[in-house]
Amino acid sequence: MTDDPKKQNLEPDDILAADRDTAPEAAEAAPVMDWGKAEEIEGARGIDVIQRALKTLPNRPGVYRMIDRDGEILYVGKARSLKKRVANYARGIGHTNRLAQMIADTASMEFVTTETESEALLLEANLIKRLRPRYNVLLRDDKSFAYILVAEDHPAARIAKHRGARTIKGDYFGPFASTWAVNRTITALQKAFLLRSCSDAVYESRTRPCLLFQIKRCSGPCTGEIALDDYNNLVGEAHDFLSGKSQTVQRQLAARMTDASERMDFETAARYRDRLSALSSVQSHQGINPRSVEEADVFALHQEAGQTCVQVFFFRTFQNWGNRAYFPKADRNVPPEEVLGAFLSQFYEDKPPARLILLSHEIEDRALLEEALSLRTGRSIEVAVPKRGDKHDLVQHAAQNAREALGRKLADSASQARLLDGLGQTLGLEKPPGRIEVYDNSHIQGTAAIGAMIVAGPEGFQKNSYRKFNIRSEEITPGDDFGMMREVLQRRFARLVKESPRTPPDGTPDRDAAPGDAPPWPDLVIIDGGPGQLSAVQDILSGLGITDLPLAAVAKGKDRDAGREVIHIPGRQPFRLEPRDPVLYFIQRLRDEAHRFAIGTHRAKRSKEFVRSPLDEIAGIGPSRKRALLHHFGTAKGVAQAGLSDLEKVPGINRATAKLVYDFFHEGRG
Repeated sequence: MTDDPKKQNLEPDDILAADRDTAPEAAEAAPVMDWGKAEEIEGARGIDVIQRALKTLPNRPGVYRMIDRDGEILYVGKARSLKKRVANYARGIGHTNRLAQMIADTASMEFVTTETESEALLLEANLIKRLRPRYNVLLRDDKSFAYILVAEDHPAARIAKHRGARTIKGDYFGPFASTWAVNRTITALQKAFLLRSCSDAVYESRTRPCLLFQIKRCSGPCTGEIALDDYNNLVGEAHDFLSGKSQTVQRQLAARMTDASERMDFETAARYRDRLSALSSVQSHQGINPRSVEEADVFALHQEAGQTCVQVFFFRTFQNWGNRAYFPKADRNVPPEEVLGAFLSQFYEDKPPARLILLSHEIEDRALLEEALSLRTGRSIEVAVPKRGDKHDLVQHAAQNAREALGRKLADSASQARLLDGLGQTLGLEKPPGRIEVYDNSHIQGTAAIGAMIVAGPEGFQKNSYRKFNIRSEEITPGDDFGMMREVLQRRFARLVKESPRTPPDGTPDRDAAPGDAPPWPDLVIIDGGPGQLSAVQDILSGLGITDLPLAAVAKGKDRDAGREVIHIPGRQPFRLEPRDPVLYFIQRLRDEAHRFAIGTHRAKRSKEFVRSPLDEIAGIGPSRKRALLHHFGTAKGVAQAGLSDLEKVPGINRATAKLVYDFFHEGRG
């Protein structure tokens, strides 16, 4: 099977498997489906292929895929009736330029039937996100959201930030649009409800209260500073507050504060006062807080200059839990209603929806989306386009944010375009670079050595394209920057030559580039260094048959002063730019970002090596056996000093494994 997801023959059951975490009942009920393929005629394309496929299509719900001559998925669509939907393509008239080009590029079609149209909608969203077809509307930013987890897999529940699959038993509250928002809320909740945030291992090992107890952010259940029943009452109050009963919780705390004050127990009253203040701080930072909307996701779309912004607000328990702007990839001729509908189906493919979804535009499949999301979540979901009242005000507020976010993006894009144009002129390129790769190394006297690559383009830094390289060669002298750079570039471009042959000289677009992503080949490579590094890079690329890739080396100026950098380019004399030249600032930003990424990756690797256990080096000792040994002997040093008979007594360690561990620590002792 090819590594390219756009050319994988993914089975519908495999695609729908991702739903099992969020809707196991719906996933188990999904029927077994197989892709049908229309008869292929060599050389046939366009309407001829579609008309031939039409003869075999049933009048049933399903999903279809349009494929070009190279096997790339051009478009994924769903239909209430496959036969009627595909028949629209076969007419050959009344299509926009975008659809006409898609039809002309189609060399084959595949289809699958489903029991219902809602199943087809869910399958379509899965396929679009995985295959990223060229002609579909694409959700480009698909970062996961943070949640607050009240974990209940321990007698003393803990509060924590959570991302990813919900494998821990407990209650999840969110989503929060930013890490900052969830961290701030957790801190306030700790002050208000005094819940622990430590891991279970730390909890079990405590013999005295930690610092959080001293600063009144934990009630100390680990050492019995609070009875477990009283602690669970605090957990229940936190659960009520996060579940929307904030007013009830605040009234109860206020009543206790008043009662303590009347009894002249001013110390207890002060504690309740501090907890109330913490709860107030949670709500005071929420911005707009609708009192008539307990739970809703709000979507507002704005289009301008051929680009689209979708602003998403999350409201839970009558509180605003943050917002995020998305910039989906869509053809400028696609109407906003169609963009928003496609965006929603992809957005909720792996996220739980609120009970109420408010939209700025009416979408074609609103009732179908309600049905599909209700099927997935097992609860009633309402999708509405409000025209008046508080809900309409929320949508208008989101729309204003969408306009402002898109305005900022357009301004940044214009500025970035000017910088790329200036960089291209300064370095003598034929056109502004669309993809810039910058390389740097980081190590301490050769230890924990890594190479780093960052990518920049018309939309700024493209962090999803960043790469790190662990230096593997044992022949490199520790601290040899030339050798490290040689290994990094050799690995990077050897793989690139193998996986993505370069764009032909005639300028034909690279068909392997994912829509909306940076092209795989750089238009410019920048390295940190002088003529020696530049010559080494040229030799590496020449050895791979690459002789026309623009290169630049940026050497630090005298005394390493910023603003005195010397730029080296093959075939030209080294030169400097004026200290206040915007292009120089841009080059410095690129170099500094590469340095930041390299240093951060190096530190992470070094920290990991600091805590590495000798047991990690023993072949056949996995996490379970390592845990058993450490639990039995306490430390790796204790394991090393243990005798063979002692090792055999550890639960889960048989004689052969015990001999393996003993020999590792006693090699050569007879």
